[in-house]
Amino acid sequence: MDLSTDTVLRLSDADRALGRLAGAGRLLPNPHLLLQPYIAREALASSRIEGTQASLSEVFDAQARNKPAGPVREVTNYIAALEHGLGRLATLPISKRLLCEVHEILLANARGQERRPGEVRTSQNWIGSPDNRPETAVFVPPSVDDMQTSFDDLERFLHEDTSIPPLVKIALIHYQFETIHPFLDGNGRLGRLLIAFLLVEQQLLPQPLLYLSAYFERRRSDYYDRLQAVRERGELREWLDFFLAGVTEQAIDAVTRAERLVDLREGYRLRLVGDRSRAVEVVDLVFQNPVLTTTRIARALDTSLQGALNHVRRLESEGIVTEAMGVPGRSKRWVSLEVFSVLEPDTPPTFSSEDHE
Repeated sequence: MDLSTDTVLRLSDADRALGRLAGAGRLLPNPHLLLQPYIAREALASSRIEGTQASLSEVFDAQARNKPAGPVREVTNYIAALEHGLGRLATLPISKRLLCEVHEILLANARGQERRPGEVRTSQNWIGSPDNRPETAVFVPPSVDDMQTSFDDLERFLHEDTSIPPLVKIALIHYQFETIHPFLDGNGRLGRLLIAFLLVEQQLLPQPLLYLSAYFERRRSDYYDRLQAVRERGELREWLDFFLAGVTEQAIDAVTRAERLVDLREGYRLRLVGDRSRAVEVVDLVFQNPVLTTTRIARALDTSLQGALNHVRRLESEGIVTEAMGVPGRSKRWVSLEVFSVLEPDTPPTFSSEDHE
């Protein structure tokens, strides 16, 4: 396909920014430590696009206590679906089968669970109708028969050797999937998960370090408008430019945050030089999730609750974590405000006082 000069320039910028992020991911002392908060940001942003009302601190808090509920469950399902899909890529290529597996996890015990999780639709769906009728919908996806044919075509296109640049192909695949809309619910989130899977499968990134949904969330109207404009007016170049600009912006952002998190981690570890306890191991837990509970620490370190409390108090004495105010008894949590502010600089963390542990 022919690309305009502007699109070629945007593609060059996106490739360069993504390459820098991939390099940073490979050079991190322990990329898995920073991967979890990045995945949480992606899951939250993607879910918010679909109307989920949750905050990053609520997601971290639910994960720390292993108690997802309500809207937060939609976000933790997204994380579980992403991890499942990435794990399956070692033995199963991206395919309808894989997407059905991921879709089932995405909707499990959450909004949309009654809409046939893991099964391709057998009835017509539509998007954006004020009175829930296809006649007034903003977009009506293909009929069931046409959807099945299109989904088969998309699966073949996924694995075709083409001369299309990888990022351009991923942008096309995302547009095609959202237009086919093969499931009754969860297509938006699954389509954005598909981007993450493709970036890793195509070896553009070693891990899902690009949280592109944050860009889509900030520009939600543009995101929907650009997809719709391709369907209605064939404005493919504008969609590609929008997508590639997002890759560039988010890749640069991810590298900047990674550098700040690595610097924080090294600074925290230096504060504990000479400490003979296992408090330094708790520092690594902070970078997986900046919210700590004694139960979480005890499980991770295979130690007693008292031992876990001693470790977190040690971090507290060094100013690494702060006890969350207004959270009594066994529900006590500690948070690294510095780590949290790197991940979510505009919103301070808040916690429920409910005793769930």
